[in-house]
Order: sequence, then C-alpha cells, then structure tokens
Amino acid sequence: TAATQPSTNWHLKENASEHHTSKFSSEELIVRRGQGFTLTFNATEQPDQNLIFIAETGPKPSKATKTLATFSISSTVSKEGWSAVLQSTSSNSVSISISSPHNAIIGRYKLSVQSGSSSPVTLGTFVLLFNPWSSGDDVFMPSKAECEEYVLEEFGIIFAGNKNHISGFGWNFGQFQGDILNICLSIMDRSLYYRQDPITDVSHRHDPRYLGRVLSAMVNANDDQGVVLGNWSGKYEGGKNPSSWTGSGEILQNWKKSGFKPVKYGQCWVFAAVLTTVLRCLGIPTRTITNFSSAHDADGNLRVDEFYDASGNHLERGADSVWNFHVWNESWFTRNDLGPSYSGWQILDATPQEESGGIYQCGPASRHAVKEGEVDLEYDCPFVFAEVNADCMYWNYDSATGKKTLIYSKSTEIGDSISTKAVGRDDRVDVTSDYKYEEGSAKERDIFKKARKKLGLEDKFDPTAPTQEEIEQKPDISGKFKVAGSLEVGKDLNLLLVLENLQSDAKTVNVNMTAWSTLYTRRPINEIWKDSISVTLSPKEEKQFPIKIKYPEYQQQLTTDKTIQVTAICHIEDGMKVLVQRNITLDNPAIDIRVLGEAKVNKEVAVEVVFTNPIDTEVTDCVLQVEGSDLLQGILELRIPPLKASEKSSTKFKLTPSEAGPKHLLVNFSCDKFADIKTFKMVNVIN
Repeated sequence: TAATQPSTNWHLKENASEHHTSKFSSEELIVRRGQGFTLTFNATEQPDQNLIFIAETGPKPSKATKTLATFSISSTVSKEGWSAVLQSTSSNSVSISISSPHNAIIGRYKLSVQSGSSSPVTLGTFVLLFNPWSSGDDVFMPSKAECEEYVLEEFGIIFAGNKNHISGFGWNFGQFQGDILNICLSIMDRSLYYRQDPITDVSHRHDPRYLGRVLSAMVNANDDQGVVLGNWSGKYEGGKNPSSWTGSGEILQNWKKSGFKPVKYGQCWVFAAVLTTVLRCLGIPTRTITNFSSAHDADGNLRVDEFYDASGNHLERGADSVWNFHVWNESWFTRNDLGPSYSGWQILDATPQEESGGIYQCGPASRHAVKEGEVDLEYDCPFVFAEVNADCMYWNYDSATGKKTLIYSKSTEIGDSISTKAVGRDDRVDVTSDYKYEEGSAKERDIFKKARKKLGLEDKFDPTAPTQEEIEQKPDISGKFKVAGSLEVGKDLNLLLVLENLQSDAKTVNVNMTAWSTLYTRRPINEIWKDSISVTLSPKEEKQFPIKIKYPEYQQQLTTDKTIQVTAICHIEDGMKVLVQRNITLDNPAIDIRVLGEAKVNKEVAVEVVFTNPIDTEVTDCVLQVEGSDLLQGILELRIPPLKASEKSSTKFKLTPSEAGPKHLLVNFSCDKFADIKTFKMVNVIN
C-alpha cells in the first residue's frame, strides 16, 4: 500500500526570502542551487540515521546522470552532493535543512523520504534554479546590484532607431508573473534536444552554456515549433505586428494557450526580450544588447556587399545585409571549456538568421573572444564578430550587363553605439569598447586581420572581392545628406544634399535620388520619391540642394518601423560614381502618462494618458494598451473615439498595485495614422 502523505511545511516565505525567489507567486517551493532550504514534516519515530531522502528529476532519474540523489542526515553540508542537516525535532515532527550541490541540474524535483525498510513517502515537489548569489555557481555574479538588475528586474529598456538617432522603448519582461516559470520549464521539455534524447538533455541542465544554446533555438519557431515566429515582410496579417508587443508575458501565455503553436510575429527585439525573460526566470543573469549598423554576413567572408542601380535604388541582391539595429542577448556565466579569461558576458541570439549545427540557434559566444578576434572558439564567434566588424562594400550593379563596379568600401561603418540599459537606472550605457578596439586604430585592424586569418580568408583568392586598386581609388566629389528640421511622423521631411568638389577643376555631376520606406533591416518596401538634378561644381566648391518630402507623399508608404532610406547616386563625367545615402528613423508624436495621486499597495489609483493629434486630419481606430508587472494583471486594452485635427484626448483608468517598490507602467497607443506610440513611467509604490 502507498504510504500516507505526511503534511509537509515548506516554509515558503522564509525560504523564498533566503533564496531571492520572493517575487514568484507560487504555492510550490522555488529555491536556488548550492544553498540550504528548510522543511518540516511529520515523523512519529525519532529521526535517526535511517532517514533517507530521495531527490529526483527528469523522465528516468538515475544516479549516473545526476538526476537522482539519495542522502541521509549528516552533521554538515556536503561539499559535493546533496545533504540533509537536522535542524530540530519535536515529538511528532522533524525540521531539516536540505542543500543541493552548486552544479545541480535545474528544474522540478520530487522529494521523498524513506525510513528504515518501509517504502518511500513523497514529501512533494520543488523547483531548483541557478544561483547567481552563490560563489560556487557557474552563473555567480559578485555584484549584488547587478544580480538585482539582471535576474530580479522585470522591466527593461530596449534601444532602437539608428546610430544617428538612438531611441529606447520599455519592455515588461515579467519573469515572475503568473505561470511564466512553468512555461519556461515546458520550453526546455519541447526542445529538439529533449525530443531526440530526453535523458541526456536533462543531464546537461546543470550547465548554463548548454541551456543558453538550447533556449536560443527554442525562442524562435524555426526547426522546433518554438515560441515566436519571425516575420520581416512588412505584412503581418494573421498575427500581431512585431512592434506592437510591450512585454513577454502575453507572448509566452499565448504560446502555451494555443497548445504550443508559435506566436505570430516577432522581429529581433522580440526574440531577445523573450529569451531575457526565460533566462532571468531560470536564474541566469541576462540583458539585451542593441548593435547599430549591424551586419548580417550570410557567406562568412567578414564582408557585406550592398548593390545599387544607376537610379540610386537599393537592390535586394545577395544574402548579406546591414540592419539599422539588431538586438541580441548577453548572459553571464563561466566558460570552463575555454578558460577563465573567456568567462563573463556571453552572447546568445535567438533571432533566426543563420543555422548553427543544422538549426537556428546562436551562441554562447564569449564577448572577450569576439573582442580579441578568437573566432575559432565555440560557439558562433565568426557570425557575431562579423555583426560588429564586417567591412562594407557598396557596388553599382547594371542588370542589363550583369556587371558590378565598386563605388566605395568602408571598414568603420559596422558595429556602432552598442547599447544596453544601465544597472538600477533608466539610462543607456555604451558597451562598444567591450566588443572591439577603437575603430580605425591599428589594434582594431590587427584583430580584423587575425580573424580573417583564422577563418582562412587571408590566403585564398576571392573572385568576388574588389581589387586593391578599386579600393584605393579616390572620388572627385564628396557628398552627404543633412537633416534640416524635425524628424517626426506627420511632418514634412526636410533634408539638404551637400556636394563638395574635391578637385581643382570644375566638375559636372548628374545626380539620381530616391527615397524608399524600409524595414529596420533596411529592406526596401515602397518607393516614396525620386528626382534627378544636374549640377556644375566649380573647383573646391560646396553646394547645398534642399529636398522636401511632404507628409502626404510618405504617409501611405511608411512602414511601422518608420524608416526611410534616402540615396543619391552621383554620375561624374569621366569620373567614378559617388554614393550618398542616409537612413532616417522618424519619431512618433509624444504621449504622456500622469499618475493622479499616491500609488499604494492594494489601493486604487487613477492614471491619465494624454495624446494630442498633431496632424490636420482626423485619426481613427485608436487603441490604448497598458501593462506593468505588479501594477495590473495582464493587459488592459482601451478603445478611444476618433480624434479630430489637433484634438487632445485624455483617457483615465485605475490601477491597483500589488507590491511595493519602483514599478514601471508601459503604454502603447495606435491609430490609423500612427503605429505603436510607446512610452513608460516609473511608479513608486509605497506600502
């Protein structure tokens, strides 16, 4: 007969406080490895040395795979394995402190106790997580403030825009909300690795390197019916536009609710944000990183090639591309496989760009290895190195003849203003110097050569590469686009094309200009405008040509990324062509949040959101979406009546905060003319 269930007291509050797991709202014990937790259970006879505890996890627990541990009461905590130390006894109950090893497998465990020869009695289940507060753990992070930010903080800021114009938006990671922990555990059990060999997969779950790689594959839907389906087409029917999400919770809940069907749709920051949620939830310190002018080097030659036709249209030729920005993750753990200098921040990327080992996964690549050009070190260092270092080649392509000629090459274009959120503050921190030596310095070029050499690119002839002669040719004129006035959706776009004659004789230049709306990946979507001019520049002369693109001209064509690429291709008589281009990101109009009164735990407080329609036509289909961990449950969606030209709308709603401390409220406003106007506000909740 099955033994009767003893009533177990898991001391949830005290254990959670000791283990930094108080933010989880769970009836189940959640603790971190390498640290003791207390439990009390009924025992009629005095606990003697015969009490044996059994902790087991995974589908077929065994001692060989470290998924099963049996241990008896000892006087001290074991250095190696699991241990149980007697705390106190009464006539009918026993209190025990149980400790797991620093390298224990993480996940859900069943705990049983056996006395003498009787059959084991189940005490219940608990979940074991990584422990960045413990010096023996692979994810140990010495700074408490960093543990707070990279494990316990549920709010983040993701940087976007472009290198000339960096903007940030809030994100609700929500790793401690509702059922997220259980969803994260089921993500692990749905990976290809688990499906192919569950016993081996679970036995590797002590290793943050292994889990980081597996989860980078599972967050995208490619290969494994993972969490988020990517879409970079500019058309998002049948799902949500990637720029409309404000947090990971809704995405993870939707994935579970649909019976684990991929959620539509994501782009890079969505993959990175969801991976941040999952890894922070499991206890691996993680942050999002934004790289501006990010290279996607598809063919592994540390070079990205861009092609333009004679009219200045950006052609979609070849698989290489340069994105205005790309977002990936860094997670903090040791690299026992590479050696101590490669420990610390590791790059993981869940955006499905290139296959690695046959599936869409990327990392962990040691950030130190990337900076030093050690591209032969695991995992996926060449791809990450190219994202921040590739050389850029701009070609003129003639579709009639199939001939391409190099316009110019640039080695300082890629990997700019690499950004992440500051610890404990809502500010941007630049981490470019952690990824590479200063652009243009001798050291940086040496590292680039070292990487090329390790990849075998220095020694083999590349027929697609430009000749040294082509690279070194000097143009007769230089040009640039300058922004004149504000860059705001709803306003006309004013630019200046500045051309300068670098020679001491006059030059005649024919200029073909285009403006296209693009995605943030610079993929051209709709042509907005084109024009051509012919100019004569006297020796050393500089001239400015104003360009105006009116709001009605671009309004219909603009993508929700609000990006426009302006290009001028200059044909100089008897000279080489000159390409002038600029990627412009327009700002949305502002939206304002006001908290009306003091925010207190379990007390209603009113919030007002104010938006003024900045254009001279009515806007319709207005929707306001609000979320924020510990401020409201789930997502509040409010429909707002249409707004006439210049009309101001004020929307009020109530919140009931559930926990004290600095919390963040996130707002997303959309209508037919403006997509996803985002803002956030810090709300200090008091008891």
